[in-house]
Amino acid sequence: MKICVVGSGYVGLVTGTCFSEIGNHVVCVDIDQSKIDGLHKGILPIYEPGLDDMVSRCVKAKRLSFSADPAAVLREEGPDVVFVAVGTPSRRDGAAHLGYVDDVAKMVAENITKEVVLVLKSTVPVGTNTRVRNIVKDAKHGVHVVSNPEFLKEGEAVGDFLRPDRIVVGVSDGDEHARGIMERLYHPVCLKEEKIVWMNPESAEMTKYVANTMLAMRISFMNEVAGLCEKVGADVHSVRRGVGRDDRIGSKFLYSGPGYGGSCFPKDVSALVHTGRENDVEIELAVATDRVNQRQKGILVRKLRKHLGDLRGKRIAVWGIAFKPKTDDIRESPAITLIDSVIADGGQILAHDPIASKNAKELYKDQIKIVDDQYEATEGADALVLVTEWRPYQSPDFERLKETMTVPLLIDGRNIWSTYPLKGMGFNYEGVGVIGK
Repeated sequence: MKICVVGSGYVGLVTGTCFSEIGNHVVCVDIDQSKIDGLHKGILPIYEPGLDDMVSRCVKAKRLSFSADPAAVLREEGPDVVFVAVGTPSRRDGAAHLGYVDDVAKMVAENITKEVVLVLKSTVPVGTNTRVRNIVKDAKHGVHVVSNPEFLKEGEAVGDFLRPDRIVVGVSDGDEHARGIMERLYHPVCLKEEKIVWMNPESAEMTKYVANTMLAMRISFMNEVAGLCEKVGADVHSVRRGVGRDDRIGSKFLYSGPGYGGSCFPKDVSALVHTGRENDVEIELAVATDRVNQRQKGILVRKLRKHLGDLRGKRIAVWGIAFKPKTDDIRESPAITLIDSVIADGGQILAHDPIASKNAKELYKDQIKIVDDQYEATEGADALVLVTEWRPYQSPDFERLKETMTVPLLIDGRNIWSTYPLKGMGFNYEGVGVIGK
């Protein structure tokens, strides 16, 4: 099947490459010429484990190619399916900006040479499918609009695509052509069992926002519980295990920390709140989830101030800048909140991240020092703050840290070190809702 993916960022590149991997001919397009030039050279605009090898393999097999001219691809390649994977950034009021989606819809209507299925893979608010159908209704060839939100976890996206737990597809009543195309597209990843969950487009659009808000809600709730644990002498690790063993609750997304970040949870929670308000429904739990998260992102600097007082002139080592391991994405990362706060207080930041350093350097320029060795960041440090639980940070050389740090203060934002006997080693240790040893 011939596929055109418009938007070659995280979602588009993973989607296009994985569809190519299972035998389809895919063209990933993007109006960013530098991004396409890089892809032609084998340079990916994102970091995602396993994706670079897959891209190389599919390009070599001539099933995957790239273009900066989406209109030409639509006219000349004659795709059967067009995936929309462009950005939908948040506006100031929390609503999703749909200008890029509209542009793609208009371009498809004007340039297709045959009947196509137009698949909305971008995260969009309820009603977007109808909006796009209105844009393409007068196209010279039939355009079947389908809602197919992505559920790819950064750092595990390739596996999520090829081994999905579910595939949400929203198709208008009676559109058998679109349903047949989507069944064929996803058949190779549904060989063991049926994974497609069929619904109307509005339900598919809602499902994406609800899923991410539900997960964000669990994180915010456990962060509030962690704060209470610190007050009453309970250990949030023990509470999490005791609660997570209940089959009705489960153990995932019950970890306390410095708040959630990334490109999805913050944006999708805000968009759900905005959608509710547009329809005179106040989603109060979603509002509270965001409010708690905004407060939680300041917890690490608050702990630093508690132990060090005035941060002016203090050297703070930061391990981890990405919002989670196995990605170079620093958008909405708790590390950004921490770094900005320390800078504002007059402190100095020495940071390390095994993957996200390049993005951090582009953001901060010479405001902070980013080093290539994690222990170099701790030399002369008044505190070490663990923000992202990369594996090299999980069992460090504590004796070396004791020698290199000026003040043996460890702030563990992920509670990774809570079971180590750090107090006996001479460290002042504090996690998030844990007792520590």
